[in-house]
Amino acid sequence: MPASPFRPETPPVVARPSPVLPVAAALAFLALLGLVLSGWAPLDRADEALSERFRAYGTASPDVISAIRVATDVMATLSFLALGLAGTVLLAAGRRRRAAGLCAAVTVAVPVLWSLMHWALHRPRPADGFVAIDSNGFPSGHTSHAAATAVLVAMLLWPRLGAAGRALVAVLGALLAVGVGLTRVALLAHWPSDVLGGWLLGLAVVPALALAFAGRAAPPGAGDGAPRPAQRANS
Repeated sequence: MPASPFRPETPPVVARPSPVLPVAAALAFLALLGLVLSGWAPLDRADEALSERFRAYGTASPDVISAIRVATDVMATLSFLALGLAGTVLLAAGRRRRAAGLCAAVTVAVPVLWSLMHWALHRPRPADGFVAIDSNGFPSGHTSHAAATAVLVAMLLWPRLGAAGRALVAVLGALLAVGVGLTRVALLAHWPSDVLGGWLLGLAVVPALALAFAGRAAPPGAGDGAPRPAQRANS
């Protein structure tokens, strides 16, 4: 029989990612932010060229744009908050305290961070898009939510999965984050650099919070937050 992707002997603790990941993502985000705020001409030209290609496609495919509008609403802020709250409650009910704390922290931190940047940074969205949004656009909130969700699920499931399960989680998470980001560019709701900023934000914030909540690994057979089993004396 093929091996199961789950490894039940492994305790369901929060994964401990390498600090390199959040640090590299944060530095890349800050570099991108600097280019955006400085109006770096090559970045602006790339944003405009890619957006015009999506505009041409969307103008020729109104039915596709209508479907994308529906799909992108699924990862709106309200949906992200509802999923985060539900995940926090379920994890807490299962006595996975560190995992519940991580889920709650991500649910609060990500929307707060991108909302503050939307408020503080002047970054107009593409003109005459397929959706009407009157606010600043860096980074993309939808994309930040999708990336944060994908990385959070990976952080929660990674210790419990074998190689096949981890590969599946990584692929599905990447598809979610990339797919949601592309919908925002296709609708001309964001510039491509706004979407890139959303991906980097999720990659920076969630692993950093995971490091804070991971703690020490529990012994085999112990759940997250469960007491350690007594050791038997050698006979």
